Formats: sequence, structure tokens, C-alpha cells
Amino acid sequence: MNSTKHFLRDTWRLAKPYWFSEDRWRGRGLLFVIVSMSLGLVYINVLLNKWNNAFYDTLQNRDWPGFVHQLGVFCILAFVYIAVAVYQLYLQQMLQIRWRRWLTERYLERWLGGRAYYMLQMHGGETDNPDQRIADDIDGFVSQTLSLTLGFLESAVTLVSFVGILWGLSGAISFSLAGVGVTVPGYMVWIALVYAAVGSWLTMRVGRPLIGLNFAQQRYEADFRFSLVRFRENVEGVALYGGEKDEAKIFGSRFAHVVDNWWAIMKRRKRLAWLTNGYAQVAIIFPILAAAPRYFSGAMQLGGLMQTASAFGQVQGALSWFVDAYTELASWRATVERLTGFTRDIEAAHRVRAGEGPARGENGDNALRVENLSLDLPDGAPLLRGVNLDLRPGERLLVSGPSGAGKSTLFRAIAGLWPYGGGSILLPSGGRTLFLPQKPYLPVGDLRTVLGYPAPPGGFSDDELRAALADCGLARLADRLDDASYWAQRLSPGEQQRLAFARMLLQKPDWLFMDESTSALDEAGEAELYALLRERLPDTAVISVGHRSSLMPFHERRITVAEYAPAR
Repeated sequence: MNSTKHFLRDTWRLAKPYWFSEDRWRGRGLLFVIVSMSLGLVYINVLLNKWNNAFYDTLQNRDWPGFVHQLGVFCILAFVYIAVAVYQLYLQQMLQIRWRRWLTERYLERWLGGRAYYMLQMHGGETDNPDQRIADDIDGFVSQTLSLTLGFLESAVTLVSFVGILWGLSGAISFSLAGVGVTVPGYMVWIALVYAAVGSWLTMRVGRPLIGLNFAQQRYEADFRFSLVRFRENVEGVALYGGEKDEAKIFGSRFAHVVDNWWAIMKRRKRLAWLTNGYAQVAIIFPILAAAPRYFSGAMQLGGLMQTASAFGQVQGALSWFVDAYTELASWRATVERLTGFTRDIEAAHRVRAGEGPARGENGDNALRVENLSLDLPDGAPLLRGVNLDLRPGERLLVSGPSGAGKSTLFRAIAGLWPYGGGSILLPSGGRTLFLPQKPYLPVGDLRTVLGYPAPPGGFSDDELRAALADCGLARLADRLDDASYWAQRLSPGEQQRLAFARMLLQKPDWLFMDESTSALDEAGEAELYALLRERLPDTAVISVGHRSSLMPFHERRITVAEYAPAR
């Protein structure tokens, strides 16, 4: 019971924001119409139930005019039912895509905002494959929430509508128990209740493991897909290493998890299918058997028997909603748990950025100041202590030191990506800032978009783009601005770093931070680009992270991170 309450509370937390959002009136309006149509379908079922009595009586009485009339009534009811059902489905899908769009936009905003995606990558937490959470789990949550909620509502209204009908039709049954006469009024209602209760209890017992199995299946599928995507992004490295066999083993291992878990789901679903299909088949004949004594005693005609069987089916079906929906309920619960874990991790990532790490602010005198900066590793181990920097416009600073000493971590701290440590970082209040990582990010798209990133399309003219490419040694690409490709695979690491320099020439930053941004180039190419930087952007302040001594001539100042390493 506590687990169910916790699950329903989590579900409401996920669902509530949309119904109180800026789109709430359209969403509520659609929901009202859909619910009204559901109630209309129940009402038509009530009319069809009454029609059963009249129709089968005409058969028993061989009443041809009455038979033809009842066929006409059925055609009208069937047409109205089909029309309402079609438009109910259409409007439900409309509400589903509106809700999914709103929820996806909010999750993307929270995931990307405050660089929570970066913190999730560092911390991990409950979230594996956040792309699947946003692409698949949100879709599953919305569709399953709507279908299950509306299905439950329709079943509840059906139960209320037909239980009175069944009570009146079934009459009372009398029997002797231990010599005592017993009369049970509305006995068919009690039989339907017991039948559904037994079926629901057995279904829960058999199907409960499906919740955990569905949760695991979604994770294994996402892990397998991620390994394939990662392979596609690193095909050259795998080919050069000749690592196809190792990759095949990784794929095979991850897919084996998919298959093994699927077999477990299959076995559990097979047991559940035995139960639910047997339950459904017995339900076809069971009401007729239960009502047969009254029919053969002459208490009801054939029409009454068929109406009673129909009403029993409606009541039993409504009471058996849990049995019929259990597989979807298990999948829904797994989806809610995954989205809830994702939400908790995003909120934790925002709290980390808001409450930890070096203090950040703006410096009014147009200078970069780092004061008494301390940086730690995620496990709390000290990395750097007492870093103090003061950089003015146009100055060039080289940060050097051995690998693993903390150069890139200092770079991340200045960029606002490192939440572990203390001290303060005051960024210049004016001017444009640009950070160039060692491995540039190249989005998928045409070269014009890739080169101008993150500026919006059209931010630079074609002449400017071609000139920047030519200046950085990529003149061969100047006529390919409209070519769309996966440029991260088409260009070598050195060419990617040259392209990043071309971006820098286009954006003309006042403050430039480079983390080994020329490491894939030879010293001659590196010197060429740094000379170009000095020539084109003489007033730009530069902090370069690197370990090559050849960088020193292009910087007036130098620090080594070893100076700030704490005593071990």
C-alpha cells in the first residue's frame, strides 16, 4: 500500500505541471471533451444492452417486422458508437502530442539549463541514457497515463451504469445451507464481484515481477543502442586498432542482457497470458451458466438471458480492468520510476551548481581575477590550492604542467563547469568570451552552420566564412559551405582544431581560453595559428593550457600548476 501511494504521488508530480501550465486551458478542454465522449460510449453500451433484450425476443417470437426494426436501431447505435470512438481516439492523440511536446520542452530546458547535462555526466546518479528518458520515456508516460486513466474512468462509469441493470435482471436466488434457507438478491452482481476479485488477485501474484523486468529491459535496450552509436562515432579509431572483435564482444555482451531479460519477460508474460486468456474465455460462458437456472425455470425469456449475459460481461469487464491492464500498468510504473529518477538527478545537478564550488561574479574593471582558488576532485581529494591570477585585456598567459596535474580542471573552473572547491573567480564584465576545448564540438549539419556555431544561421556572410577557412589552412573547404555531413568524422583532429580557430576569427572574442586547442597540430602549424591570432586579435586576452615549450614565445606570462599542488 505504501509503495502504491508513493508511486501515485510520483505520477502526480510528473503530470501536475502540465495541467497548471500556460497550455492548461486547451489541455483541460480536450480532456473534458474526451471524458464526455467516454461517458457517451458507456451510455450507448447501456442502450445496446437494452437492445439485446428486444432483439433476441424478436428471434424467440419469430417477429419479422420487429426483427427488421431492431436491425435498424442497431445500425443507428453502431454508427454513432463508431463516430464517437473515432473522434475520441483522434482528440486523445491530439492531447497526447500537446502534452508530450510541453513536457519534452520542459525537460530539455531543465536538462540543458545550468549545464545540468554536464553535471549528470560527471555524477551519474540514477540516470542512464538521458536521451532515452527524453525521447522514449516521456512519450510512454504521456500515452500510458492517458490510456490507463481514461480506461479506468470508463470502467468505473460502466460499473456504476450496469451494476443496477444486472441487479434488477438477475433477481434473487434461493438455496439451502446446512438446513437453513438462504436468499441472495442480485446474485449475479455478487458472482461478478467474486469472479473479478479472484482474477485480479491472481494477476497481481503472477504479473508483479514484470515491473522490475520492464524497467531493466528499457535500460538494456538503451545501453545496447548507445554502444552502437558510440562505435559509429569512433569508427576510425576502431579500424586503426583492429578492434572489431572486441567491439563485437561488447555488442554481444550488451545484447545478451537484452535477450536474457526478454526471455524472463516472455516466461512471465506466458504465465500471465494463460491466466488472462483463460479468464476471458471462461467469462464468455460463465454468465449464461449463472443465469441459466432462471431461464430454464421460465423466469426470463431468451432476450432477458442475453441482456443479463451482456450486463454481466460489462460489470465483470469493468471489475476486471486491473486484470486486462496489468501488463501496461507494469510498463507504466517502470516508466514513472525512470522519469522520477531522471527528475531527481536534474534537480540534484542544479543544486550542486547553485550551492557548491568557487564563487563566481563579474569584475567591474574589465579584468579577470582568480583569488585564492582551491580545486578538489569529485571524491574530495585536493587538487590545487591558492591559485591567484590577474589578467588584463591583451595579455597572454600560458598554463603548463604535467598531464593530470590540474590544467584542464582549472580551465573548467574558469568556464564554470567545475563545482568542487572554493575561492572566487571574477570574470570581466564587458567583452565577449570564448572557450576552445581540445576536441572541438562539430554539430551535424552543413559546413556553414558548423563553422558559425554557436552563432545563429546567417550570422556571418559567405565571404567571411570562406576567408576564415582560408586563413586557417582549410581553403579546400571554402566551396563546400552547403555540404551537410558528419564533419566530426570527415575531418582529422588537426583539421577540426583549425576549424575551431576559424570560428575564433569569426567571433573575435575579447577573452579567449584554450585548452590544448592546437595539440593535434605539428609545431609549425601551431606557430602559424598563434601568429595569426596575434596578428588578427592583438587586443584579445588569451589563457592557453598546454605543455609544449614551443607555446612560450606566444605568451608574455607563464604559470605551472605544480606551484599550486597541495603537499601530499
